[in-house]
Amino acid sequence: MVLNKKLHSAKREKNDEFYTQLSDIEKELDHYKQHFRDKTVYCNCDDPTVSQFFYYFSNNFPILGLKKLITTCYKNQQRDLFSRADNEQAIKLEFDGFRKDERMANIEDIGITHLKEDGDFRSEESIELLKEADIVVTNPPFSLFREYVAQLMEHDRKFLIIGNMNAITYKEIFPLIKDNRLWLGPSITSGDREFGVPDHYPLTAASHRIDDKGNKFVRVKGVRWFTNLDHKKRNEELILYRKYTPEEYPHYDNYDAVEVGKTKEIPQDGGGVMGVPITFLDKYNPEQFEIIDLNPHFFTIRKQGLAKPRQLKIAGRKKDPYARILIRNRRPKQRSKNFSS
Repeated sequence: MVLNKKLHSAKREKNDEFYTQLSDIEKELDHYKQHFRDKTVYCNCDDPTVSQFFYYFSNNFPILGLKKLITTCYKNQQRDLFSRADNEQAIKLEFDGFRKDERMANIEDIGITHLKEDGDFRSEESIELLKEADIVVTNPPFSLFREYVAQLMEHDRKFLIIGNMNAITYKEIFPLIKDNRLWLGPSITSGDREFGVPDHYPLTAASHRIDDKGNKFVRVKGVRWFTNLDHKKRNEELILYRKYTPEEYPHYDNYDAVEVGKTKEIPQDGGGVMGVPITFLDKYNPEQFEIIDLNPHFFTIRKQGLAKPRQLKIAGRKKDPYARILIRNRRPKQRSKNFSS
């Protein structure tokens, strides 16, 4: 939790220098290659000197059949791609392909220009580039996730981005999931991932390491890919093998639904409403399940402006279930009595 707070704090301060690992990018992008042909990709939160997103797309440009790659970031980059020194002027990189017989992106082939503004994704320059792009792929600031997604939706862009799992419970994000306008990517389900950090980042948490080259890494919990690009795993049916019993699936005291503690324990029978953990979305198939709600009144707002979840209650339990996605099986094998309405 301390590490996550520091991560969020750093991003609030525009210190957006948490580098997604190439292996994580490759595993996720492998599910979407058909979406990129003749498309312009925009990485608008990426330091090209260390960004593995830039590396991946520039070096897989012909394989993916890209039209153009654009990269911008907040004002701390130099023109020299092999330098990590700071510069108070933001830059834009554009790459539109390889020269003949080249296997790697050549520095002379990359169009590098200085931006007039600071490179923030909300700046007018960045928004104009967003309008030019077909797909946005990056690791945006976690603390600005709501605003970042809202901008993508406003401009009707396709995207693949990394965020915190708890973003599912945001009042701005959950309705998009419910309406099948946003869903999770398939490659991360444990949610525990390692990020590179700059040399000046203090390593005070236990979950960190330094490799033999002196590069620093921290491990962050609760990470997921968020996207509106379709992938095959989203259409895979979850195999259900359990059967409903009142003892194993208690009814909530304050809502007409039953509690399901783990996604793998969803019963195959019963057409009523079930409360499942938010990790259910890792297995969510919209053809198999219907999303009803997220904890009734989860977004109730107190007078002082703070969200106050109304927890679901189960008689006899000392601890109430945390956020529950309320779902219904669209095609149950049979309907058990006393399940829920």
